[in-house]
Amino acid sequence: MFMTRSACGAMGAGMNRLFLVAALPALALAMPAAGQGQPDTIERGTYVCELPGDAAGAVGIEQPQESFSIRSASRYSSVQGGGTYLRRGDRLTMTSGPRNGDSYQIVSRGFLRKIVNGQPSRLRCVRQGE
Repeated sequence: MFMTRSACGAMGAGMNRLFLVAALPALALAMPAAGQGQPDTIERGTYVCELPGDAAGAVGIEQPQESFSIRSASRYSSVQGGGTYLRRGDRLTMTSGPRNGDSYQIVSRGFLRKIVNGQPSRLRCVRQGE
């Protein structure tokens, strides 16, 4: 059986498409999910957590049981105990210890918002220094 040049080209293009389709799952596994980013750290210091106040009272209502301190590159401490955390992009997640699973959106340098049910909540945590 002989193939014309155009038939060979069409077959080659089809093979290339087949290879690309077969390779897509492997490429997806090799690439981090969107928004995850590379592991990173946040600034050391104490993060005082509070709920918003009202116009007639305090600006914020401190929630001491929610506050924590970053002591080293990947360790935190709180009144409940200590553990490790992981930062990826704009998300901070406590990965061990009593706060394991707690997540925060990094709004700006030294300003976090706790994630509840997948959404940023009213609880905010502000860095107060080392």
